[in-house]
Amino acid sequence: MNPSAPNRLRSAARLGAGFTLIEMMIVVGIMCIIMTMGAPVMYRLWHKAPMIRAVRETQEVLQNARARAILQGHTTEVVFHPQSRTFEVSGAAAAAAPQRRVESDDLGALEPAPAAPPHSGLSGQWDESILIEMLDVNLTEYKDTEVAHVKFYPNGTCDELTIVLHSTRNEWYKITTEVTTGLSTVGPVDQ
Repeated sequence: MNPSAPNRLRSAARLGAGFTLIEMMIVVGIMCIIMTMGAPVMYRLWHKAPMIRAVRETQEVLQNARARAILQGHTTEVVFHPQSRTFEVSGAAAAAAPQRRVESDDLGALEPAPAAPPHSGLSGQWDESILIEMLDVNLTEYKDTEVAHVKFYPNGTCDELTIVLHSTRNEWYKITTEVTTGLSTVGPVDQ
């Protein structure tokens, strides 16, 4: 047997152990196809639809106003600004910013803490792609006015509210409050 024959066999085995350029290109191509198929799903996860976000924020603000009225024992208002497409719990910025002591020469003066973050459930804004089709408070239309007030009372009741939102994707949702319980409900609009 030739002494160099085992070396040739080992070097041939070593060459066959790696991937060829074509095999690597095929694997990369398959990975690109899989990632491309997953891109729309990932986009939808990271960029929630404007209608879903609008409905969720509206219902969150209404629930927080009801809870504040009951827990704090005084009437709480949700103020809607249809023209600027914003809404908030009245006085929420002051209530959300408790005072804190400041170490200085003022002998422990009080200073308000920073305001609550914008998505704290105390305020919200509807996207430009959302149209306000109806904003009724106690059977009076407010969608074309500057401001609308909805009151929540300490006994758990509230003003009657009906909001109908319509998106550019032809999604229709209605948000209502039940006057005797102050609870809000959401549902699609029957067309």
